[in-house]
Amino acid sequence: MKQQGLNKCWIEGKGAINGWCSIPSTITAEIMSLNKFDSITIDLQHGLIDYQTALNMLQTLSKIEITPMVRVPWNEPGIIMKLLDAGSLGVICPMINNKEDALKFVGATKYVPDGFRSSGPTRALMVHGGDYHDEANDKIISLAMVETEEALENVDEIASTNGLTGIYIGPSDLSISLGLKPGLDRTEEKIVQAIDKIKLACKKHNIKVGIHCLSPEFLKNKIKEGFDLTTLASDVRFFTEMVSKKIEEARG
Repeated sequence: MKQQGLNKCWIEGKGAINGWCSIPSTITAEIMSLNKFDSITIDLQHGLIDYQTALNMLQTLSKIEITPMVRVPWNEPGIIMKLLDAGSLGVICPMINNKEDALKFVGATKYVPDGFRSSGPTRALMVHGGDYHDEANDKIISLAMVETEEALENVDEIASTNGLTGIYIGPSDLSISLGLKPGLDRTEEKIVQAIDKIKLACKKHNIKVGIHCLSPEFLKNKIKEGFDLTTLASDVRFFTEMVSKKIEEARG
């Protein structure tokens, strides 16, 4: 199977850097793909992207070894399977709060006997090769988002879910759930302890742990701490930051 940049990174024991696409555009997706990411995630939850646009963006990413992933809007098997059939090789699923949620999510990403994914990999078969069905259960990446107080309490059970690739930490929703304001790159003791608890559960059950970061410095520290996947901001944040900086320079 092609586009194994993320799995290759993990096999080599390295922390991976993930790009994040929230803008519904093949152009911005292509610009992201020209940079040194190990994977790129198309965000259908909080990003401004629908299924058809996500499909077009996946097509844009098909000529590179960077692993294409998606964040789905919710833990709903239909959209998970449809995006896998469209060629995504990884799924980040929001609001996984307990073992039952995790089992439902993982089941949607895997064919029988490991799950209940329906067979019909329309585009995936074309771009990932004739052995897609035989390889998919082993190579499709499933990342459950732990981002609520309930999920934090159940994190050990979630992390023990058979077939789950890893847990992806959503710092903003997790912070809100713990009574704090939203935001990335958190340093408050309460949220730091929560993140550490999630990481320890992942290490205990030998699965991957990922987190969304804002700054390169925070990201590098997380890789040093043993995180397997770190996302650097998003295309929206890159664009906004650069426009603000350039217009300030021009006005100054």
